[in-house]
Amino acid sequence: MKSNNDVFKRYMEAGLAVLIVLTLGLAGASGVLSPRAAESEQTEAAEEDSAKVSGENEDQDSVSNADTEETQETAADGQYPIMGDSDVTVQEMVDYFNASGKEYPAEELSEGGADSIETFCQMYYEEATAEGVRPEVAFAQTMKETGFLQYGGDASIEQFNFAGLGTTGNGVPGNSYPDVQTGIRAQIQHLKAYATSDALNQECVDDRYEYVKKGSAPYVQWLGQQENPEGAGWATGDNYGYDIVGMIEDMME
Repeated sequence: MKSNNDVFKRYMEAGLAVLIVLTLGLAGASGVLSPRAAESEQTEAAEEDSAKVSGENEDQDSVSNADTEETQETAADGQYPIMGDSDVTVQEMVDYFNASGKEYPAEELSEGGADSIETFCQMYYEEATAEGVRPEVAFAQTMKETGFLQYGGDASIEQFNFAGLGTTGNGVPGNSYPDVQTGIRAQIQHLKAYATSDALNQECVDDRYEYVKKGSAPYVQWLGQQENPEGAGWATGDNYGYDIVGMIEDMME
């Protein structure tokens, strides 16, 4: 017959076994004995965060792409901004003039500091870029206004007025400038006045600058009053700005 001590011992061993089982079960449920499960949850959380960031980046890319497409659509519509960076070179401007077959009036313009077409074009490039105006815009406008520096209108070449500033018709000769560079600068400042409300970067030499409604013609096409949505613009002739754009396209081909 077993003693009471043996029975008591068996009960103690059974109780300890149950306690160990319960402890192991609770530990497993709480994750104490499963570090990989915790790591897995952290990994999943990180993956979810990464997915969210990726989604946000995709949304931002979509917005950026939409903006780019809108810009391309504007360009496709044929609007040519007066302001901005340009790919045109001085040599392209020189080549465009030479291709016209016209003779550069070296005798007259050398008195104003531009003894060659190369010097003349360099002045246009430097003055335009100084104000943020595209050089090809100002240069093509000059070629249109002066018939490739041959003149023949109300203004004369000795005035160094290259875009008809102040010529209102009926023989009014318009403005005169002391040298070629000042005449070029006045023209470019006048273009900038039409294109934007931004302040000039150089001292104003355009005495008609204050009369322009600032920012009323940001595109070359809108320099013609008949094509300008506000009826503003540089000149009244049909397709004035469109003609200049056509000349720019020829220059840059």
